[in-house]
Amino acid sequence: MIAAFSVAPMGHGDSVSGAVTEAVRVVRDSGLSYRLTSMFTEVEGDWDEVFDVIRRATEAAGSHGGRVSLVIKADIRPGWSGQLTEKVTRVTDGLDEDHA
Repeated sequence: MIAAFSVAPMGHGDSVSGAVTEAVRVVRDSGLSYRLTSMFTEVEGDWDEVFDVIRRATEAAGSHGGRVSLVIKADIRPGWSGQLTEKVTRVTDGLDEDHA
């Protein structure tokens, strides 16, 4: 599965970058494939691994405040892996064909 998630403490002032850094560090250190974007962190693995990482990342961000906002979107496709990059490749290849 691939899950895109965004986590941030609430009531922590204007910047949450320190809390988000700690959350992404949990993802990085998990060893799972991931991609960081300006709005979400995407992580790929099996259900239990991914949701454990999201839980631990949420706890890390939550250490900066008593309330946490968490948004999750998941693509659950058993038997598939490597889709974190392959899904993007299929679309960019299609766009490249437009210019061929």
